[in-house]
Amino acid sequence: MPALSLDISRIRAISIDLDDTLWPIWPTIERAEAVLLQWLTDHAPATAALFSDTQALRAIRNQMVTLRPDLLHDLSALRRESIRLALTQAGDEPTLAEPAFDLFFAERQRVELFADAHDTLAFLAARYPVVALSNGNADVHRIGIGHYFKASISATAFGIAKPDARIFHAAASAAQVQPHEVLHVGDDAALDVQGALAAGMQAIWLNTPNHPWAHDQHGEPPHATVASLAAIRELLAAIPVLLAEPPQR
Repeated sequence: MPALSLDISRIRAISIDLDDTLWPIWPTIERAEAVLLQWLTDHAPATAALFSDTQALRAIRNQMVTLRPDLLHDLSALRRESIRLALTQAGDEPTLAEPAFDLFFAERQRVELFADAHDTLAFLAARYPVVALSNGNADVHRIGIGHYFKASISATAFGIAKPDARIFHAAASAAQVQPHEVLHVGDDAALDVQGALAAGMQAIWLNTPNHPWAHDQHGEPPHATVASLAAIRELLAAIPVLLAEPPQR
C-alpha cells in the first residue's frame, strides 16, 4: 500500500511496538518455555511429568486467560500464575512459581532482533523522541536497546493494553507531544493500527507477510504499509538529523 496519506510534516514523535515488530516473538517464547520445562524437570518433577512438553505449558497459560481475565493486560502475571496452577495441580510447592517465572522471564528477554532493527531505531532516535509501546513484557533495557528510547510503556506497568486510546495517549505524553503529532509503528492491524488511528495518531503497518488489508474486518487503513523496518527509513528519509550523532549501540 503506498504511503499516499502519510503526512511527514506532522510527525514530532514515534511510538513503536516491540514483539513481532522489532523481533519475532514466537521463537523467543518457544525457547523460554523449553528452558522453563527443563527447570521444572530439575526442581518440580511431578509438574514436569504432568505437563510433559511446552505445548502443555502453553495450554495452561492460555487457560489462565479464561480463569483470570483481570490479568489480560499483564502477561507476566498470567505466565507466573499459570506456572503456579501447574505446580498446584501436580502437587508440587506453589511457591516455586516465582523462581520458575524469573528464569522464564530472563530467557524471554533474549530476543533476536530483525536484521534492520538497530539501524532503523538509530535512524528514528536521531530524528524524534521514540517511545516503546507494548502489550508484552519485554524490557528494552535488558534486551540492550533502551538507549534508543525516550520512554518505554508496557500494558503491564500502565494497567491498560492496546488498542485502548489511553495507552497511546500516554506514549504521546511521554514524548511531550500531542497524539496527532505521533506516528505509531506496529505489526498488529487491530492493536497497533486501529488503536493508533482511534487515538488520533498516524500509523504505519509493518506487514512483513504481505497480507491484504481487510477493510471489512479492520476498517480504516493505515497511513502507510511497509514490508520491513528498513522501508520506514526510506519513507522518513527527508527528515533532517536533529542530533549531532545517533545513539550508539
